[in-house]
Amino acid sequence: MAPYESDDATGAARDEETRSGRRKAARYAVPVAVVGVAAVTIGLVPALADSGDPDLPKVTAQQLINKIAKSDVQQLSGTVKISTDLGLPDLGGLESGLASGMAQGSGAGSGSAADPSSRLTELLSGTHTLRVAADGPDRQKLSLLEQGAEYSVIHDGKDVWGYDSKSDQVSHGTAPAAGKDRTEPPATPKDFAEQALKAVDDTTSVTVDGTAQVAGRDAYKLQIKPRQSGTTVGAINIAVDAKTGMPLKFTLTPRSGGAAVLDAGFTQVSFARPAASTFAFTPPKGAKVTERQDGSLKDGAGKGAERPGPGKGLEGTDGAKGLEGKGAPKVIGKGWTSIATFDSGAKGGLPTGAKGGDLGGFLGSLGDKVSGKFGKGTVFSTRLVNVLMTDDGKVYAGAVTKDTLVKAADAGK
Repeated sequence: MAPYESDDATGAARDEETRSGRRKAARYAVPVAVVGVAAVTIGLVPALADSGDPDLPKVTAQQLINKIAKSDVQQLSGTVKISTDLGLPDLGGLESGLASGMAQGSGAGSGSAADPSSRLTELLSGTHTLRVAADGPDRQKLSLLEQGAEYSVIHDGKDVWGYDSKSDQVSHGTAPAAGKDRTEPPATPKDFAEQALKAVDDTTSVTVDGTAQVAGRDAYKLQIKPRQSGTTVGAINIAVDAKTGMPLKFTLTPRSGGAAVLDAGFTQVSFARPAASTFAFTPPKGAKVTERQDGSLKDGAGKGAERPGPGKGLEGTDGAKGLEGKGAPKVIGKGWTSIATFDSGAKGGLPTGAKGGDLGGFLGSLGDKVSGKFGKGTVFSTRLVNVLMTDDGKVYAGAVTKDTLVKAADAGK
């Protein structure tokens, strides 16, 4: 089936984004959001069975974007497959270790093996199978299936539980107030699609690229492609359920070609209301429980000693200090060639490590030396995200090419 061009997909995307602000969309800026997610990242094996192209009524890209924006699926259950192909070297779990370290270094986790803030960073690397369920805005469940174990996050009313069956640890907290940003990474095709549609502007081409069948459902294929040169993003493809308008599959391919960097999709889905018992949770007898509320953490079976508050613990370690920069990052550039930049405060090149180890030498061996008007620096590359660290402590990161980073650093001098 031939692609259908949109006459005004860009304007419609902006209008629908405004009208759909009430929905619980992932609050990330794109393409910087794609950079943030993929830098520590996600991708998916092409494991979904597409069995022919269904014959569906023709729609324009504008109509399909409207359909996604108006989709209001409240009940569902299903299985999602998600994995990564950033092209990083195999260094004994470096990628997953970086993801975990970033979560802990930012103070996001409580240290519990069941804390969602740190455990869900596992979705940022490797291959995973998830079971998901939802019954309205106050009841959701996500289970990360592991070999011989399972990790679940259960949102039931005001309670948010995390349970790690392997360690028999439980994390308990309260759900964010309405309108508050969530901290967990996106995990479903709908999450990713909401991010990508925020990138639709005059730097973007949007078309309908035929039809497909995903998880036994008839779907339209929406394709989003950058018009700009200098970005590493090749295309984003979203399979949209023809009946409900809910995204069923999301694929991000790099401009360099090859396997998808990000490809997340349902292998099975039902829109029937899940049983109420799906969202019921009581900590198993003897499990270690960590309470998290208003920044106060208490370990034990319901009580126990308080943990260090702000200014202590992780925030006071040398490692955490190494992550601190001078102010919040700023964004330069436009659209898909946007670059996040900040001053790390680390003069004299790459860090040596808290105890004098040759961390700089190790990191340097993973990057490419570059130079320009800005001086000298090192570029660390993946198939999607590139990061330039200059010898005077500046950091530039984006879903852009190495040359684009160097030009941005030169322009900043």
